[in-house]
Amino acid sequence: MNKKITFFFNEHNKNNIGELKKNIPNYIETCQKQNQCKNCVYDYKIEQSKFKTVFKAKKTQEILQNENYGKFVLLDQYGFKEIDEDIFLNLVKSPRTDFIFFISSSFIKRFQQHEHTKKHIDTKKLNFDESQPKECHRIIAQYFKSLIPTDQEYYLHHFTIQKENKGNYYGLIFGTNHTFGMEKFLKVCWSKDSFSGQSNCNIDNDFEEGTLFYKKSSSHKIASVKEEIKNAILSGEICDNISGFKYTMQKGCEPSLFTKVVKSLVSKEKIKRYGEVNNSSTNVHRVKRYTIKVCRNEK
Repeated sequence: MNKKITFFFNEHNKNNIGELKKNIPNYIETCQKQNQCKNCVYDYKIEQSKFKTVFKAKKTQEILQNENYGKFVLLDQYGFKEIDEDIFLNLVKSPRTDFIFFISSSFIKRFQQHEHTKKHIDTKKLNFDESQPKECHRIIAQYFKSLIPTDQEYYLHHFTIQKENKGNYYGLIFGTNHTFGMEKFLKVCWSKDSFSGQSNCNIDNDFEEGTLFYKKSSSHKIASVKEEIKNAILSGEICDNISGFKYTMQKGCEPSLFTKVVKSLVSKEKIKRYGEVNNSSTNVHRVKRYTIKVCRNEK
């Protein structure tokens, strides 16, 4: 297989450019020696330009729109002005493209009415609650989610990062048009936050270890989504495992949660499964589909 992995770095800071030009060749050379590679699969390019100049360049757009390339875009914008609606939708509509961008959520909340903020984000759609500062990044993530066309199957998740001074909240937003990308990202998020899979702080005010009502397997998020899944199955909204997995991931939970709900409903004789019945909950794009029928009590 003659596949190539190309890294493209764009850095505005001159000093950082110098570091990149030194560190990247050193890393590749070390990697080749350690793995005794004859032909290196890595290629790279370093540029020092304004972000939107690079992003909107013809070559960049050709790469983003090429369905033969798998792409991952990492955007560290040190603020919020670079990822506007146009850039976001360009990423969302790019085939086989996953992305993560970092955003200074507290600054958007603090300067919501400033003209500079309004220039980049439609702040009329942001309804911050002053009594819930931890919510600010989640609200911004919902704003971006609302921009996704309703007829497009797409997955967006977010993770709140509370700084040590307890005053500022930052965060990242991840997007993918494939269930496998979402599945992998959710796995990482839930490994970092077993309560909600969304933050490095207790965003939903769950009972923490050492408190009176703490239970390791319990969280507000999990309980809420479990109930939503159960109701969606019993109402007929979810009628097979694949749509159930997608529903669960859209709610920000790992697909295994869906299987737990299904097994519980089967044991209570609320539903029956037909077809290639299985309890697989990973690599859901490869899982065999089965159908779900609700058991109706007949008098």
